[in-house]
Amino acid sequence: MKVKVLSSGSKGNCTLIRTDKINILIDMGVTYQYLASELEKLNLVPQDLNALLITHTHSDHIKGLASLVKKTNLKVFALEEMVEELSKKIPQDCIYLYENPLELEDLKISLIRISHDVEGVGFMIEHQHHSLVYITDTGYINEKYFPLLKNRDAYIIESNHDEEMLMEGPYPYILKQRIVSDKGHLSNKTTSEYLLESVGENTKYIILAHISENNNTEELALSTTKSLLEENHIYKDIMLAKQNESLEEIEV
Repeated sequence: MKVKVLSSGSKGNCTLIRTDKINILIDMGVTYQYLASELEKLNLVPQDLNALLITHTHSDHIKGLASLVKKTNLKVFALEEMVEELSKKIPQDCIYLYENPLELEDLKISLIRISHDVEGVGFMIEHQHHSLVYITDTGYINEKYFPLLKNRDAYIIESNHDEEMLMEGPYPYILKQRIVSDKGHLSNKTTSEYLLESVGENTKYIILAHISENNNTEELALSTTKSLLEENHIYKDIMLAKQNESLEEIEV
């Protein structure tokens, strides 16, 4: 299973996952042109995509959806609670409801309910005894999922904000409260604690995602997680997903 974060942040999110049998996207918060240019680097075109997994319906995760569906025949998978909003952008017969687990060719996808101000999901994706956890846009992770998340090969998880930067920054108080709430976003500190709980001997990759441009820095996100893990004698390579450029592809 090959994984490439194409874009991550408050302006647009999109991740490509591919195997020998299937090519899928998680979210389509980028333009069709940007997606096509990134796929071309891998000798792919948008018509090679087979499925799109929607995490939730905020615009930075679906704003390129209509263009992509218009130009391809891919299936769009969503929660039932998302269908009404998605139907404003694409024909309803393109939308398929998630099963849990969802099996697509050689991928098995288990849903992880997130806690955000709209209904949404993260994923634990398995392929040939390897696995990827993908969680963004959540105020917390329910502890019932901890056994599912334990000792996976790769984690893509949001490290959205530094709490001090957020509280001292220019955002209105009501927005600050939303971000730090149980229906907001994960802070650097909280993310590092979840990773400390989850990573294990099998873990090869950690990618910190959805890093705020206003309430965080790449250096803070990296140092917070790296420091906590190393204090506990856990040494892992940590990558930072970016808003305006794709990450190198990893193989899980």
